[in-house]
Amino acid sequence: MSHVPLIVNTEWLAGRLDDPKLRLLDATTFLKPPEDGGYYDVWSGRDVYEEGHIPGAVYADLLHDLSAPDSAFAFTVPSRERFTEKMGELGVGDDDTYVVVYDQGNAIVGAPVIASDWASRLAWQLRYEGYDNVAVLDGGFVKWKEEERPVTTEPGAYPKAIFKGERRPELLATKEDVKSALEDENVILVNSLSEADFNGETDTYARSGHIPGSVNVFFGNLSNPESKELYNEEQLRDTFEKVGALDENKKVITYCGSGIAATWNALILNKLGQHNVSMYDGSMTEWTADSSLPLDTKKDK
Repeated sequence: MSHVPLIVNTEWLAGRLDDPKLRLLDATTFLKPPEDGGYYDVWSGRDVYEEGHIPGAVYADLLHDLSAPDSAFAFTVPSRERFTEKMGELGVGDDDTYVVVYDQGNAIVGAPVIASDWASRLAWQLRYEGYDNVAVLDGGFVKWKEEERPVTTEPGAYPKAIFKGERRPELLATKEDVKSALEDENVILVNSLSEADFNGETDTYARSGHIPGSVNVFFGNLSNPESKELYNEEQLRDTFEKVGALDENKKVITYCGSGIAATWNALILNKLGQHNVSMYDGSMTEWTADSSLPLDTKKDK
């Protein structure tokens, strides 16, 4: 099986729904900012999956199954054993299969953000654990339904698999990696949150602002709200070139709140040819919890 593109469209997927080598995963998860400030309320999208999904898809629970259960922070990468076991149960891991991941949108309830960042999170985890033959569905379930493509309530199921491949630690950045990057001009830190978050105008995390030296590329600004698909490559390239993130001589570390939106930016950077990219899994949740670590609250010039 040849490798699939990093990102595929609905037409591409529709023509392959009956392919026995396809493993289609619904990674829907939801966040909602609490009315009195503070960290998001988070819940699984399993109920939404059961109400309707793309035919054949199985539900991959990022919140309960594919995050470390004993971590102090939400959505921390689980042990390899936990992840590969869960993926094997879903039918993912064999060399002759390929995966397409999608989500059902509304990543942040009430916010008009078009991005399949839950899908990109799972795709990133698969690559991190050594499974590269994975694509994200551009426009996700929202675009699929808008085009009146088939939807079902019948649960999907695939034969169990043995997950293969080796972990790729270079895709993951730790707090220590980011601390080192503060003094390294060859590393670019990309904050994937909104401009308001970046400028310290919100109170979602323990402290407000951004990691010093960061540049800001809001993950929600990379897709067209009308078409639900990514902007064209020229526009995407211009966005990341402006902040220096496509410099082939630089390493890029993306971060956000809890390592979700950051995977969307990392995916787009990969699509544009920047492969020296890692994602800070702890992101602002971990960084702001450590009062000894610096933050800036003014937008970089």
